[in-house]
Amino acid sequence: MRCRELDPRGFLLRTTMFRTVRGRWRDVDKVSDTPQAIDVALAGGARHRLNLADLENAEEVCAASPGYRRSLVALVREVSPRLAACELTHIARQSIDYERAYFQHAAYVDLLACLGCAVRPLRPAPDLPDSVFVEDTAVVLDELAIVTRPGAVSRRAETTTVDPVLREYRPVRVVTAPGTLDGGDVLVAGKRIFIGLSSRSNQAAVEQVRCWVEPAGYQVHTVAVAGCLHLKSAATEVGDRLLLVNPAWVDPAAFAGLGVIEVDPDEPQAANALRVGDAVIFPTAFSATRRRLETAGVVIHGIDLSELAKAEGAVTCCSLVFLKASAATRTPPPA
Repeated sequence: MRCRELDPRGFLLRTTMFRTVRGRWRDVDKVSDTPQAIDVALAGGARHRLNLADLENAEEVCAASPGYRRSLVALVREVSPRLAACELTHIARQSIDYERAYFQHAAYVDLLACLGCAVRPLRPAPDLPDSVFVEDTAVVLDELAIVTRPGAVSRRAETTTVDPVLREYRPVRVVTAPGTLDGGDVLVAGKRIFIGLSSRSNQAAVEQVRCWVEPAGYQVHTVAVAGCLHLKSAATEVGDRLLLVNPAWVDPAAFAGLGVIEVDPDEPQAANALRVGDAVIFPTAFSATRRRLETAGVVIHGIDLSELAKAEGAVTCCSLVFLKASAATRTPPPA
């Protein structure tokens, strides 16, 4: 048996002279490594054992198998028919076309898949108007996942279906009262975690997060936010050590040591972008800011989420994107 054409995206296995198996790392459910063999389990249930002693290119196989660990998962949830009853803080309520919102979200999910994510839909929550905004329910790091306690009481039931799914990928910690935390207030840049002190997230939650993540080498910083719902309404990551920032809503000095691209002043809501691998998902509504990003070398994939924007949503809000498995140690920090 020979294994060839391995790269960070996938693999090709020639299991016999007449049979070839192709796969993408995003379709792999699990990889188990030993010095003698690599066991690959595909999401559909098929399993393949690579006996390294039998492979002509065993070194190539061993070098490529970490592609699985670099593959991405995107948790998403379909739009609730009650979206128009969503929580609003900083914008006026408008009429929302549910059907249009549904299809815009479907296009967003398709784009995540095209960018290499293994898209995993969460159980629908039609009675929870904001449930499409899954980002607020958790924060996922290499070493652990943190299930939040959303600041809006009406949203706390959203976490119940996220928690068990995340436990398949990471050890889980859960924010408890009096802490409140929305995932949209948490910006992770390498080993630095910035948490916005907003109307939805408080200092009590910050202290819980700090206790869990500092043993894993993270530094936690609080950031004052004004004029917007979440920190990631005002600042998001668009590259290695590079942020997109609206300086009217957050002080860029809070991110000392990181590069900053400022939004166009006529597009204050343009600071929310979703980095997926080497690309960035960005709203089509903000063409002037897009030009600034592309001038800086950022690869942009545009998406129209105008109906979800009426619910105070944006491109990061509608998914939880994380590495399927960590290349770092999976030993969790202390509980």
